[in-house]
Amino acid sequence: MGQNDYSIKTINLTKIYNEKATKVYALQNVNIEVSRGEFVAVCGPSGSGKSTLLNLLGTLDRPTSGKVLIDGIDVYKLSDDKLAELRNRKIGFIFQSYNLINRTTVLRNVLLPAIIKGSVSKDQIKRAFDLLEKLGLKDKAYRKPLALSGGEQQRVAIARALINNPSVILADEPTGNLDSKSGHEVVEYLKYLSKEQNVTVVMVTHNLELAMKSDKVINLRDGRVEKIWVPA
Repeated sequence: MGQNDYSIKTINLTKIYNEKATKVYALQNVNIEVSRGEFVAVCGPSGSGKSTLLNLLGTLDRPTSGKVLIDGIDVYKLSDDKLAELRNRKIGFIFQSYNLINRTTVLRNVLLPAIIKGSVSKDQIKRAFDLLEKLGLKDKAYRKPLALSGGEQQRVAIARALINNPSVILADEPTGNLDSKSGHEVVEYLKYLSKEQNVTVVMVTHNLELAMKSDKVINLRDGRVEKIWVPA
């Protein structure tokens, strides 16, 4: 496969934090390849570099050295404006803490990436309702997030991540605040997105049972790829 055939590819990706007189390698020469529509779990102990990797894939932080290619685009060669545009167009984020705005409605939370873009079309409003319906939340569209359960709030966050039709979803411990049943439902939906919608999903998780539902598991340790394996 050429570099354009992968949804995500990293080349010698390295992130160093300078703390006082010492260099701390958060990531060191990480090389991964994720195909379009693949569902990948990233696992490893605390401090292994999982969230740093996700932040670099999501262009929320810049590497010390190395490359991140998204749909064949060398993202860190882009200007800040172009990078922000790519992030908004191609990448959807799901966080452990939902990151919803509690003072506004579920519907406006879902539409937030479109609002940030500058305009909300009738098609996007229809898409927001369609996403909420698929996630079993259409009747909650005009409620505030705090009126919802944790599992429902995470589903709102998933709908928000999908509103701009991204090619990549990055999920950082998306089940961390959920009970077991809700956690399994969220992962099943991420799996559905990869299989039925051809969305590339990269999920950081501590939960090996949930990681086993993915197509491929990347184990990190001390900022390096320890092993890459396929669940049986």
